[in-house]
Amino acid sequence: MTNGSLRDLVVTRLFNAPLSLVWKAWSDPEYVVQWWGPEGFTSPFARMDFREGGTSLVCMRSPDLGEYYSTWRYEKIVPMRRIEYIHNLADKDGKKVDPVSVGMPPDFPQDQRHEATFKDLGNGRTEMTVMEYDWTVGHMMEMSRLGLEQCLKKMATSIAPA
Repeated sequence: MTNGSLRDLVVTRLFNAPLSLVWKAWSDPEYVVQWWGPEGFTSPFARMDFREGGTSLVCMRSPDLGEYYSTWRYEKIVPMRRIEYIHNLADKDGKKVDPVSVGMPPDFPQDQRHEATFKDLGNGRTEMTVMEYDWTVGHMMEMSRLGLEQCLKKMATSIAPA
């Protein structure tokens, strides 16, 4: 969808894993730390308050640039179907920060609405779509798309059958 110079970012991924496991990978901190952050990044912790009205704090660590924190404030959770949350960059204590103060460009979104939807395809396969609403079209939107695709690839690897 387009709204002037804003566009929604949509990434869909198929997982060779049952819906319950894909859901858990998104909602359980032991799983989130296995995939949060693009290739080359690690996640030292995820403090999850996974409930409507709750806020999770997730950290990704760059090998060169230090740690970056984000909060996910849950607006709506429909079990095994949809998670709606507000994303913000934060400090290590979970306090919202101005993206410019951590090196992001001035058009980096604050209070950005995200939605993850889950669809059981049967036979142990799940489709997940992540939407990040109202990106300014440009370099940061493309970087977010690439990072999200890399995160979901890491998630798929972390929950793949042995």
